[in-house]
Amino acid sequence: MSETPPNTLQYRFDGPEDAPVLILGPSLGTTWHMWDRQVPELAQQWRVFRFDLPGHGGAPARPAGSVAELAARLLATLDALGVQRFGYAGCALGGAIGIELALRHPARMASLALVAASPRFGTADEFRQRGVVVRTNGLDPIARSAPDRWFTGGFAAAQPAITEWAVQMVRTTDPGCYIAACEALAAFDVRPELGRVGVPTLVLVGSDDQVTGPAEARTLVAGIHDARLAVVPGASHLVPVEQPAAVTDLLVHHFSTAWQQPFDTGQTVLPAAAPAAVVPAAQPQAAPVAEIAPAAVPARPEGAPDRYRTGLKIRREVLGDAHVDRTLAQTDAFSGDFQQFVTRYSWGEVWDRPGLDRRTRSCITLTALVAGGHLEELASHTRAALRNGLTPDEIKEVLLHTAVYCGVPAANSAFRVAQQVIREETTPAG
Repeated sequence: MSETPPNTLQYRFDGPEDAPVLILGPSLGTTWHMWDRQVPELAQQWRVFRFDLPGHGGAPARPAGSVAELAARLLATLDALGVQRFGYAGCALGGAIGIELALRHPARMASLALVAASPRFGTADEFRQRGVVVRTNGLDPIARSAPDRWFTGGFAAAQPAITEWAVQMVRTTDPGCYIAACEALAAFDVRPELGRVGVPTLVLVGSDDQVTGPAEARTLVAGIHDARLAVVPGASHLVPVEQPAAVTDLLVHHFSTAWQQPFDTGQTVLPAAAPAAVVPAAQPQAAPVAEIAPAAVPARPEGAPDRYRTGLKIRREVLGDAHVDRTLAQTDAFSGDFQQFVTRYSWGEVWDRPGLDRRTRSCITLTALVAGGHLEELASHTRAALRNGLTPDEIKEVLLHTAVYCGVPAANSAFRVAQQVIREETTPAG
């Protein structure tokens, strides 16, 4: 284990000293031991570097209030060791650090794996509220609820030792550093920048993850040009702990086949002794099948606009994040191509054209939906019309106009749908 000077991180190495460096980044509330079951196999090919977040795992309690600061401390640690180029796999907050490195320091990174990660973690209010809970009650409430967030119910029941290990890991974290990390996640939002991630990327997620699940994973894959998706069945948020064999196999495959440039053998790294792993041993379990899916966004000619990225941005602006997230969460292999088509051509092509403003496009869309009898879509587009600047009175005039040209029965049904939406959207919360 390292001695940790200011502005660096506590770390350890495993594996051959002359091998390329592969960094494993931890999740909020965890230590480097969350990766213990991946290390034996990874260390056969790579010099595995793990680090602890500030105040986690006995690391010095020097809070870092942003993901950028955490990435800077990691780079300072690597600089002191002579490590210039590396592969990186990070879970949740560790994944956010990986995205930050790929965006701001692309020359340093050879390949990237994002585990249970997201370009934006929930809402800022959610994480700030978690900070309020910690300030008021300490970390015990967060620690006791950690297994529910991190593991499936079946795993938690079958592995009480690992469940208790998880609780104690959070409980022994420094509260001030935990709060600072929550603030870092609250401020993290790189959705507009994902297209600039230029390294081969594996996006890996547990099928039952309720924190950063398949919807968030698909957003990453949609935004990062050279990305692949792997969904691990039977796993929740802390998927490297819950399904270690599947995660290890996926990481080995990815970093063996998607290392962007040859390793610079002129680098020097300092070995660091470390204590043995402390994660309790689990009973052997069958490794689930989790295949790396093809890239969701096909290659485009150099210099051509990224219509999917543009479309996803406009779709979120018009329909709202909650609606789009729900739709993406329901997307599977059967409906994925259709969602790609809608996002790319409807939102990225037509809605992005400069000839009409969004208010006018909303008027046209409402009319077309009434004419076609598509009431299931009318509610979401009524909300979109309000978001695009139409007033309730203007929406009323559009629907009155449809009564003449689309028929009174169609307009009657449309008024019922729009009336309910407008009441919901314009009535102050009690």
